[in-house]
Amino acid sequence: MDSRVRNLTIFIVVSIILLAFGLVALMNKEDKKKPTAAVNSQPEEVAENSYLDFLNDDTFFDKEVSVNSVSINTAKGDQLYMLATSVSHDIRLVITDEAGNPVRGQSFNVEVDNDEYKDLDKDGMIKITDLNAGEYYVSLKPIDGYSVPTEPMRVTVKDSLEFATIDDISYYIYTEDQINPESEDTAEEPGDDDIDDTENSNLLTSEGKAFGIDVSKWQKSIDWYKVKDSGVDFAIIRCGYRGSATGVLVEDPYFEENIKGAKEAGIEVGVYFFTQATSEMEAVEEASMCISLLQDYDIDLPVYIDSEKAGGAARANGLDKATRTAVCQAFCKTMESAGYKSGVYASRSWLYNNLDASALSDYSIWDAEYREKPIYTGDFDIWQYTSKGMIDGINTKVDLDIKYK
Repeated sequence: MDSRVRNLTIFIVVSIILLAFGLVALMNKEDKKKPTAAVNSQPEEVAENSYLDFLNDDTFFDKEVSVNSVSINTAKGDQLYMLATSVSHDIRLVITDEAGNPVRGQSFNVEVDNDEYKDLDKDGMIKITDLNAGEYYVSLKPIDGYSVPTEPMRVTVKDSLEFATIDDISYYIYTEDQINPESEDTAEEPGDDDIDDTENSNLLTSEGKAFGIDVSKWQKSIDWYKVKDSGVDFAIIRCGYRGSATGVLVEDPYFEENIKGAKEAGIEVGVYFFTQATSEMEAVEEASMCISLLQDYDIDLPVYIDSEKAGGAARANGLDKATRTAVCQAFCKTMESAGYKSGVYASRSWLYNNLDASALSDYSIWDAEYREKPIYTGDFDIWQYTSKGMIDGINTKVDLDIKYK
């Protein structure tokens, strides 16, 4: 090719390229004059340099960025969600954040078929009771600072109580940091009718029987290997309780530590729950809580409902025998529907006077009476014979037990 032609060709190509980039630079300058949507981060300043600076920009030829990847502040607030279940003639609502945690500290309002209900205690949960069975539509009312579901939720209210695990029970379990333990955890020892001066607080051993203890937060941290070496075969560990004052469900703060420690030491494990249920539905809740807490553990002995008097004006102290027996039955039925053995803990006089023991014969009975020999005439599997035992590895007094089966 003639050199003049070649030079002319190069000049034309370079001119076209320079013209193209000149147009790009002009368009970018015009775009800066247009208003832009507010985004989360501030735009960087663009230097007024040569249009050839693009050659040093590594991102110039990158693929176009999707609009969906730009976060624009257009939301009204944090998104709220509703979860709804029904146990029997009720609707149980939980207002959650995106992570599924109850939103506490706000007084939410919901509308159920034109009736309004309010979260008065601001715990993110609303229970609506005494409803007729059937279909209901539930809406969460708008609240400042949040985005609420735009469509109502349809909920089927059940007609009858099922003795089955309540799926949402984990939302209703409190820790002691969230309550007042002094007013809620108020179980009392058996009365004078079940204690006499023959009580033996020493370790008892007998061929064909197993020696055990039952523990809760009151024993604090335990050296389970020392407990095992002292001759303990089994331990019945409290997993939680229902509050005597407010009725909230509370996990024993030492439950996880105790069940892990006992199992690692090779000690057989059972569980108990201190009830303050006043209805069969509440007993199903208590059993459901036990099932939820036990999902990561294998246990060897039954799960017991602890039925006894509580201190002060405890909510369940005034129950009649029939209701109290129905509570124990509902707890045991629910545990057994989930595959656990179940039973009832009570003192001798409580079994005689406050429960219909004959109606509980299908379940394990754990009898408490503090004397040299038990005098309860009914069948029982475990005898709690003192609350004054001392065991190596435990720095407080502890209940001692004998297992017959």
